[in-house]
Amino acid sequence: MAVSKSLYGELNGVKVNSFTITNKNGMKAEIIEKGATLEKLFVKDKNGSLIDILSGHDTLEGHVERSDYQGVVVGQYANRIKGGKFSIDGVEYNLTKNDNGITCLHGGGEYSSAVWSGKEVSDKAITFTLFSKDGNDGFPGNVNASVTYELTDNDELILTYNAVSDKKTVINLTNHAYFNLNGFDSGDILNHELEIKADYFTPIDETSIPVAMSQDVTNTPFDFRKSKTIGRDINDTSCVQIKNGNGYDHNFIINDFDGTLKTCAIAKGDKSGITMEVKTTLPGVQFYTGNFLDGTIIGKAEKPLTKRCSFCLETQVFPDSPNHQDWCKCVYDANEEYSSTTVFKFSL
Repeated sequence: MAVSKSLYGELNGVKVNSFTITNKNGMKAEIIEKGATLEKLFVKDKNGSLIDILSGHDTLEGHVERSDYQGVVVGQYANRIKGGKFSIDGVEYNLTKNDNGITCLHGGGEYSSAVWSGKEVSDKAITFTLFSKDGNDGFPGNVNASVTYELTDNDELILTYNAVSDKKTVINLTNHAYFNLNGFDSGDILNHELEIKADYFTPIDETSIPVAMSQDVTNTPFDFRKSKTIGRDINDTSCVQIKNGNGYDHNFIINDFDGTLKTCAIAKGDKSGITMEVKTTLPGVQFYTGNFLDGTIIGKAEKPLTKRCSFCLETQVFPDSPNHQDWCKCVYDANEEYSSTTVFKFSL
């Protein structure tokens, strides 16, 4: 195992470093301090070649100006909060409305745009920390947040999130990596195989806000309990949920959630043979198929990021839970620690 550090660039007078973790098999993760962004992830394909399986950016300018959340850590509250507001103990908090001027998306943007502080904590792990002031993007509490990226010799990338606030607040952290298991420049992901271990998903309206906590996946395009290609039902607009999301952009409720680490999804690249198993301690996972990428954002190697060139599996608590606090735990008392773990395990 080995960790290296280098200067990536400078943002508003602040140095931005890049860290690389390499395991004994040659698998390699590259993370930068801006947004605690997982920028590159090299995995061996069936031919023994190392390929980068993350779409996104490879310049600081790209990360700043054209991000679309590629690879960043999002918070203070990942996903959407209806109306950009919620209440705790009768006090209403008004948030940054950064999604069509009506919704708070991914916490408003502070966590993903900030320069985190990275530190090597072992020969296989880097911890990134961020201090968020009370009132940033409208959220209550001074929050100390951290995410640790650990790469094991079993080809597992383990993300461990921790946060604590000095006021009662909502917390929901995740990584917004966009995956293409055939390689970032290999075309669309429609022939990837995917299994999601969920009997229910969260239905949304035309603005991507939940209309209920759960809907049965049976006899819908959302039934991934048996592996199928991502593209099989993605254009079935006779399903109002596919129409509302312009494809898949929905929370799946992980079966048998109890707060322990469980497999929630398994994806396989049809060309590379790479299998990715996703495990998490959280109750939900957002499956998103890059529906709003339209080629106007230029990514790595100056290639455009096109519709469905990659997909996301964002582990999380349920969207808009601050307005439905009986759905799942999202409110944390002052000095109560938030903690979660997500594992991406790769094999052939």
